Amino acid sequence: MTNNKLIADLCAFLDSSPVNFFAVDTVRRRLEADGFSELDMAAPWSLKPGDRRYVVKNGSAVFAFIVGRKNPAESGFNIIAAHSDSPCFRLKPGCEMACEGGAMKLNTEVYGGPILYTWFDRPLSIAGRVMLRTADPLRPESRLVRFDEPLMVIPHLAIHFNRAVNEGNKLSKQKDMLPVMTLGTDAPKGYVRRLVAERLGVSEDDIIDYDLSLYNAEPARVVGPARDILCSGRIDDLSMVHAGLSALLAAASTDTAATRMLAVFDNEETGSGTKQGAASPVLEHIMRRICLAVAGNADEAFMRAVASSFMISADNAHGFHPNYGEKYDPTNHPVLGGGPCIKGNANCKYMTDADSAAVFSEICRIADVPCQYFVNHSDVAGGSTLGNILTSNIPLRGVDMGAPVWAMHSAYETASTADHCATVAAFTTFMKL
Repeated sequence: MTNNKLIADLCAFLDSSPVNFFAVDTVRRRLEADGFSELDMAAPWSLKPGDRRYVVKNGSAVFAFIVGRKNPAESGFNIIAAHSDSPCFRLKPGCEMACEGGAMKLNTEVYGGPILYTWFDRPLSIAGRVMLRTADPLRPESRLVRFDEPLMVIPHLAIHFNRAVNEGNKLSKQKDMLPVMTLGTDAPKGYVRRLVAERLGVSEDDIIDYDLSLYNAEPARVVGPARDILCSGRIDDLSMVHAGLSALLAAASTDTAATRMLAVFDNEETGSGTKQGAASPVLEHIMRRICLAVAGNADEAFMRAVASSFMISADNAHGFHPNYGEKYDPTNHPVLGGGPCIKGNANCKYMTDADSAAVFSEICRIADVPCQYFVNHSDVAGGSTLGNILTSNIPLRGVDMGAPVWAMHSAYETASTADHCATVAAFTTFMKL
């Protein structure tokens, strides 16, 4: 069954999170509204059972937890992990490019692995982080900036100049994918910086640098006569972030022995190899700090806690596409509307094994939601996700899973509203264990 209120909240979450920095800011605001307070990794920690705290890393990753009734060495951690980033286009420095006739386009760099042609002919805008000058050169001020209104478009070449476009069209990221921002400006240099300065109400000279990305300005929508289809940018993986956050908040008042955690990493789409990514020691450091603050012993308590912990690595899965059935495994292809699915791989691209799959399927049974399996067609190479990267650093028990979607990495993906509700129900059950 679809919970219309929950789906409306998911749409609002997606619309308020155009890029990774805004996704984390949205999570942070919702956490604080529910009694969570921020911890500083550079300061001492003092924790007690029931405390609701969170840590932000780089402004683009967030780790929220509720301290359990028992010492983590005895009860471990129940963790849901997801990621804040999605494939997109980042602005390069000095991005303005003057064109013949007065038009101005922007020089961009592809982030992650987007389906390039889905970005054509859509209303696009800019959002991200801006670094401002302060008295301390080691600590610039970070400000978020977002343009809600569409600012640009990546226009297709007319079919009359490429009659074979529908037979296959190889795209150049440097030539074909540059957005046009304006049709008439005599001095394009610094144009974006001026727009950002005006939006933030600061001097252009105070802007030192920025991390700005393009995003699809079309809002999230529920479509279909049964209102059972969700279309939006960034469903992968912000729908799983929303599901994990919703579950943590829904279960927050439940007294549990285990310490519950939502870990939202950044840069999964580029390999997780950053200080805020899953390949870094950031999660281990936070878990050790919790063990030290609660148990007074970071090393032994941490190792015992890991042995008693379980993690759900939540990253969307490939739903069975009715037009491309030959791409899927004959017996393990999850359908949209069939519930969350466990992801498995014989070559350990996912952390799932029979033990962890059994745990998640039991969680779904208790939550009274269906459960599916995803395994790649044996002739199609699959990717990896947070789970196996994390377990290369921390030997956690855990499962890789996700809600099935169509057009993963498109500028506008498609999912099932019922699957999201079922995923939240399963996650909430997990957070109450």
